[in-house]
Amino acid sequence: MLMFLNKYFYMFMFLCGGWVFVSKRKHLLLMLLSLEFMVVSLFMGLMLFLKLFNFEYYFSMLFLTFSVCEGALGLGMLVSMIRTHGNDYFSSFNSMQC
Repeated sequence: MLMFLNKYFYMFMFLCGGWVFVSKRKHLLLMLLSLEFMVVSLFMGLMLFLKLFNFEYYFSMLFLTFSVCEGALGLGMLVSMIRTHGNDYFSSFNSMQC
């Protein structure tokens, strides 16, 4: 029963992160934080899946490597946007500007 609830808890976490990502489209930082929350919930679900079927944890290390690269790329974009535009509002970001 506990494993059954854990599976739905991770799905609920992922859906909550997706809802925040869709609803908070004003700031880039909030969107990046919700994406990281979704990645953490996916990682926790992946670890539960690997533990349940007695698989090796090598794929989890690969997943963590790509999630760290995704986080670093997002922070780099955030810093670049703040340096060029002064804030992280999407309304002030225009793709036509250099």
